[in-house]
Amino acid sequence: MITVQPPLEFIQPAFNPVVWNLTRSILPIWLRFHDGITKIDVHNASTLIELYRQFQAGKIRLIIAFRHPAITDPPCIAQLLWNQLPQIAQQQNKPLKSPVHGHFIYDRGIPLWAGQPAGWLFSQLGGTPIRRGAFDRAGLKSIRNLFINGDFPLVAAPEGATNGHNEIVSPIEPGLAQFGFWCLEDLHKAGRSEQVLILPLGIQYLFIKPPWQLLVKLLGQLEQESGLQQSTRDNLNLQNGVPPTPAQEKLLYQRLYRLSEYLLSLMEEFYSKFYQQPLPPDSAQDLTANAQLAHRLQALLDTGLKVAEQALKVQSKGNISDRCRRIEQAAWSRIYRDDLTDINALAPAERGLANLIAAEADLRLWHMRLVENFVSVTGYYVAETRSIERFADTILLLWKMLTRLQGKSLTQTPYLGLRRAELTIGQPIAIANYEEAYKTNRRQAIANLTQDLQTILEGMVQIERNL
Repeated sequence: MITVQPPLEFIQPAFNPVVWNLTRSILPIWLRFHDGITKIDVHNASTLIELYRQFQAGKIRLIIAFRHPAITDPPCIAQLLWNQLPQIAQQQNKPLKSPVHGHFIYDRGIPLWAGQPAGWLFSQLGGTPIRRGAFDRAGLKSIRNLFINGDFPLVAAPEGATNGHNEIVSPIEPGLAQFGFWCLEDLHKAGRSEQVLILPLGIQYLFIKPPWQLLVKLLGQLEQESGLQQSTRDNLNLQNGVPPTPAQEKLLYQRLYRLSEYLLSLMEEFYSKFYQQPLPPDSAQDLTANAQLAHRLQALLDTGLKVAEQALKVQSKGNISDRCRRIEQAAWSRIYRDDLTDINALAPAERGLANLIAAEADLRLWHMRLVENFVSVTGYYVAETRSIERFADTILLLWKMLTRLQGKSLTQTPYLGLRRAELTIGQPIAIANYEEAYKTNRRQAIANLTQDLQTILEGMVQIERNL
């Protein structure tokens, strides 16, 4: 049971070269044995090398904006910066000063589920936290200071969170664009002439040996845990590393669709019966099967958020990501109490009431976390391209859902096989190109820059598919 907690403190970035060097040495082993990533291929590394040389020469300020499909993205980027980029630069006779590093921006909520040691490590590696969905004065001040004065470039995920999809970019949040304009303003005020650049970085994961058999085994486990009848499980006889026949691929997709539809119906009944939430309108029946599934899913996500919003008195406006962030902050304000100076000094009755409020808020967060897993689900992802990566992305999302329904930990993701990461360096975006528009209409300039970054990252997904 969640109990009332003291206010969340800001975790001050405090880069420690000793900790960095030790972590850098361990990282390749961690990637191989913890994350199952045996290789990282880097495309267009020369651009990143040149930008680091300019940064180290004091000519530019830089933020690396990476696509965020999975929790393995940060260690892969760290491996690129800490180990691979210096080697490539040396081979090109363009050596970089050590350490090659970045001040990464991370969600303040990560140390809450990963534990205090994670917060300590992030601090020692120069990371800076931000509370999404709230006006985090300390977090914004730290980011702004590091952008203009930090020893290393900033590294951030403009999507704000992982989306579980190798080939879909979630809606980009406007914060990164705002950071760029603030940095430009701060440089002007200080009489400095550095350029401010945003560098898009694409990430995609590919299996070394397509794990078809392991995937079917996991799918069967999820069918059993969901309560789906045994008779629906067709024997596919798939083998790892062997491409499925068209008939096998069709049966696998049918099983995945059947499980998705079953779980969707289960959750619709849950919210209808126990929270008196209406089901999607009958007009959806005129749609194709995939369009109907997508329509029902969006209605279910909206329902899950409404249940949390109504309980926490949060306005229901904006896209799903915006609503998730507001719910999170409303719940945190009930768990991590800024209004209680000394929790231990509370009378037993007051402490009991505070614990009750915290526990209720955590229960409402459950609905938001469930929705958060499916923010980028379209209903067409696997139907469009029945690749092993898209099957795996979707089945792992269903695993997260069923694991959350059972109240189990999400930290041990099922092993599906070794992978390689493809990291693609894009072309930098100069904030100065948007400066005049920003002076005229700040909101529109931020929106334009955000949309341009969205378009570039989505274009990089298309490029990565052909690598």
